[in-house]
Amino acid sequence: MKKQTQAIHLEYERRDAYDSLSVPVYNTLAYEFDNAAVMAEAFTDKIKAPDYSRVENPTVTNLERRVAALTDAAHANAFNSGMAAISNTLMALAAQGKNIVTSKHLFGNTYALLVATLRRFGVKVRLRDLTNIETVREAIDDDTCCVFLEILTNPQLEVADLKAISEVAHEKNVPLVVDSTVIPFTQFSAKSLGVDIEVVSSSKYVSGGATSLGGLVIDYGTPYNGDFAKRLYGEMLFNFGAYMTPQVAYMQTIGLETLDARYRVQSSNALELAKKLRSLPQIKLVNYVGLEDNPYHELAQRQFGKTAGAMICIDLESKEACFSFLNNLKLIHRATNLFDNRSLAIHPASTIFGAFSENMRKSMDVKDTTIRLSIGLEDVDDLFEDIKQAIDSL
Repeated sequence: MKKQTQAIHLEYERRDAYDSLSVPVYNTLAYEFDNAAVMAEAFTDKIKAPDYSRVENPTVTNLERRVAALTDAAHANAFNSGMAAISNTLMALAAQGKNIVTSKHLFGNTYALLVATLRRFGVKVRLRDLTNIETVREAIDDDTCCVFLEILTNPQLEVADLKAISEVAHEKNVPLVVDSTVIPFTQFSAKSLGVDIEVVSSSKYVSGGATSLGGLVIDYGTPYNGDFAKRLYGEMLFNFGAYMTPQVAYMQTIGLETLDARYRVQSSNALELAKKLRSLPQIKLVNYVGLEDNPYHELAQRQFGKTAGAMICIDLESKEACFSFLNNLKLIHRATNLFDNRSLAIHPASTIFGAFSENMRKSMDVKDTTIRLSIGLEDVDDLFEDIKQAIDSL
């Protein structure tokens, strides 16, 4: 069964009492048991049954099962945000004295989690150029608990060789953890590239129009993960309480069913728009890995297939030009999100990286001249005309 069909037709874990085609929203905290013995077995995971909705809920379980089936994963766990998925994953893997090998090219909050929050708990961070395999190899030692990276960095749009990194990590029995938010997990197989654990902000593509906040941890159950699954469920979900709500799971299940159709339009729009934007002389650089002369194009195609996502970055003359451009937009929205049905624009340096010093932003290759565009479902000609008039008004 192909993925698009599977996203819609996976059977429910239990038959609904009224044979509803959509899984109901189980707006409940507690569940009744036939007797004390069954209740005890449920609470100790001897039988498969929800006991309390802070750690298990039928609506959320349905989404988790669909994601696991689509990715051929051992487990999928749903959290209440993408950052919750990342932080719970890293906390489950790390410990005092351990180190995480990663890149300086990370989403701002992820970077802060690694270099500030986790460091306070004695976890060391090794920032390396992950496009250099020998540098990765030299950074991994006996205390490395994982290699972590974004498959397509935001906003640099850098692509690392996942297969090569996984081979180096696995030589030393270290898992590879990737944030795959920028390319939907329905479009490629992270597992076949050697990824051990995948984290996703389901607030983005999966939610379907920025309807809800959520995150996913996709565990491929490889030998390199150790007791990760047990820690993530038995410690993180129970002790940190960041489980997805049933309302969000319901909305994101619907989003998952239409993801393929939306993504095909958005990625096609992005490629066509990126080509058109090159005709505007005021734009100094159009950065999109779907363009054939992009330095990461060949690697991205090999890893993720023919599509290249729906995020484009452009560079203008100055920060002032970027601000004026944003102010001149009439159709594209000034908002911080990715892969909404609507197209969005943001100046990353002053917003999602605004709390960082200028020197730190430079070290992360976040430029004052960059605009990030998230491409939606609108007609490409309308998007281009809006960008053109905003550029012409500078």
